[in-house]
Amino acid sequence: MAKVAVAGGVVVGSYIAVKALTSSPATVAKFPPTYNQGKDKLSVYPAGKSGGFTDHTKEAPIYFAKEGAASEAGCAARTIPEVLEVAAMKKGNTPALRVEENLPAFEKGNVPQSKPLKQWKTWTMTEYRNDVVEVAKAFMALGMKRFDAVSIFGFNSPEWLIAELAAIQGGGIAAGIYPTDTPDQVFFKARHSGSAIAAVDDLKKAKMFLDRAGELPKLKAVVVWGPAAFEDYEEKGVKVVYWKSLAKLAQGIPASELETRVADIRPGHVCAYIYTSGTTGNPKAVMITHDNILYESCTVNNYALRKEMHAVEGVEERLLSYLPLSHVAGMMMDIVVPLTIAADTNSWVSVNFARIYDLKVGTIGDRLRAVRPTIFLGVPRVWEKVAEKMKSMVAANPLTGIKLKLAKWAKSVGLAHQMSCQLGGNGEKALGYGIAKAKVLDMVKLKLGLDACKFAMTGAAPITIETLSYFGALGIQINEAYGMSECTGGTTWSTDEAHVWGSCGWALHGQEVAILNDKFEPVPRASSLNNPAEKCQGEICYRGRHIMAGYMANPDLGAEHVAEITKKVNDAINVDGWLRSGDKGCMDERGMVKITGRYKELIITAGGENIAPVPIEDNIKKLHAGISNVMMVGDKRKFNVALVTLKAKGATGVSPGGNELDGDALTIKPGVTTISGACQDQDWTDSIKQAIIDTNNDGNVCPSNASKIQKFTILPLDFSCETEEFTPTYKLKRSFVDKKYINAIEAIYAPGKDLYVPFKA
Repeated sequence: MAKVAVAGGVVVGSYIAVKALTSSPATVAKFPPTYNQGKDKLSVYPAGKSGGFTDHTKEAPIYFAKEGAASEAGCAARTIPEVLEVAAMKKGNTPALRVEENLPAFEKGNVPQSKPLKQWKTWTMTEYRNDVVEVAKAFMALGMKRFDAVSIFGFNSPEWLIAELAAIQGGGIAAGIYPTDTPDQVFFKARHSGSAIAAVDDLKKAKMFLDRAGELPKLKAVVVWGPAAFEDYEEKGVKVVYWKSLAKLAQGIPASELETRVADIRPGHVCAYIYTSGTTGNPKAVMITHDNILYESCTVNNYALRKEMHAVEGVEERLLSYLPLSHVAGMMMDIVVPLTIAADTNSWVSVNFARIYDLKVGTIGDRLRAVRPTIFLGVPRVWEKVAEKMKSMVAANPLTGIKLKLAKWAKSVGLAHQMSCQLGGNGEKALGYGIAKAKVLDMVKLKLGLDACKFAMTGAAPITIETLSYFGALGIQINEAYGMSECTGGTTWSTDEAHVWGSCGWALHGQEVAILNDKFEPVPRASSLNNPAEKCQGEICYRGRHIMAGYMANPDLGAEHVAEITKKVNDAINVDGWLRSGDKGCMDERGMVKITGRYKELIITAGGENIAPVPIEDNIKKLHAGISNVMMVGDKRKFNVALVTLKAKGATGVSPGGNELDGDALTIKPGVTTISGACQDQDWTDSIKQAIIDTNNDGNVCPSNASKIQKFTILPLDFSCETEEFTPTYKLKRSFVDKKYINAIEAIYAPGKDLYVPFKA
């Protein structure tokens, strides 16, 4: 794979970006400054010595470029405590965190109104830093040692951020847990990370740790930050401490002891575990170093945020925190990016917190209107929900006459302008665009709470062009970022100046992206992003200072576990530093990257959840004797559905058989002997419903709500090679089935509450 680095026109990195466009003079003339990386250089890798590792105490080497964004001069190697200190010194009196307090209780149908932002409880940057230092000392007093993990479990809040930074400040490692994780998942992560302390947002979550404290030998304390105060106590040898008690505990640790811890931290040390979704078994702990996240944040700040936002000195930028902080995007955007902007620029970013129920009950718009974020990150499902709500409001209060004509015209000229702003366009505005913007588009953005938004973005899952164009027509350009936990978030980005709808953007400065075939050789550039030739497609791979140190292996879990994780690290990162994404894609002549498929059979929902379908499908078949095959559908969708086939006479795998039931299928209900009859029999369909419900409720199979099946239909024929659903070796051709049964799938997704939807050809 080393030869990839010198294969001109195949790797996109700053040093060949301009060369890649020389074949298209018109495009070169439009080449935007944020995308032009001509003077940038890529990192230098010693051949065969830059793979990952599994030891969380090891210091990872930093592969600097000789000059440019990835060089020491372009982005210094620092630690998070160093950046926090500088941020507090430079922006000490600026607002850093805000949250609503003392709200009336939430009741269905009666959501308390947002308070004006000036009434929200506010931490200045100095107060934020001081709380981090205090909590770090308290964690040390509770027994957190160097390289110990701190599990953080709860909805986004100031305490969540403070706990993460405090763990890192005290020489520990932050280990976020998803708010939707089950007790079994919580236990696995706490045990695997060897957590010494858990910080949670209520006593119910504390109980998940305490119930299995005997199996968590390193757990010393559980800290609870809300909502109700309580007296500290001890259970099963574990201290249970209320958040406000930490101030007193901190007094027992001299400042010099914390300073010694901080001085021992190196940029190559691990600062956080980002747990993967566990799609093929237990989740892996991605080891993120200080340099990984700070380099990534600096690159994003300098080349994908500040220039696009035209940041003004002395003007506050705002973001709304609501996406999981245990996700790498949440860590970067809500925790680290604000620190680096405060430390390195003349601007600052305040982090303003949504309410815990906003996404569930659809009140996120209230918080948007209160905060008016200038930076807004939404996973595709969030953007889709906003669009759906807008459409339903229009349907409930339809425009007529001149107002309807004005709205249609304004959106048409808005869409035309946004389409012309893509690479290759000239950015032209139709006659009357200014009127359309002022009278309609700006008014809509104001109602959305996005009137002040300077940079809108999406990530974690693919977003449809329909969603991009819907918001584009309103004057909101949603920029796509692509990456994974293993590369600390984004490795390709789109900006207002350089984007193509349907593409996930171009390599960030100082980072390399390569498209490789199954022999690890570079493939040709695609002449078309929309219809790339097969020879131009391959696995998307990348490397740079943002690539993880490796996956953490806990020696306490045994040699077999360490060997397994070591293999996974070696499979993920080769000896020349290339990270394999597992995604299939292409790169066009301009360096724009597009994902065209996935090598693994993962379902990635519109909300960004990664789901392994096979265990779920197999469990349903195990629970129902009459089922032959199950195929989950849910990629880019709001929820998962299933296509079910029944056991039929003549079905061999080669042939699909016919309509007559066979074998165990005949035992489900005596008298029902055909597939068509089973489809119409309530006892039959109820029995399949129960198998799906039982599977959905099995946390070992369906670890989260996002992995559950919400609807299904029964197909008239079984899968087979003859009918092309199977390969010759009986592997299921999922994409083929998707296309073949698209009408049936769309019918399942049509509105309706019943779990069973009759087949529609």
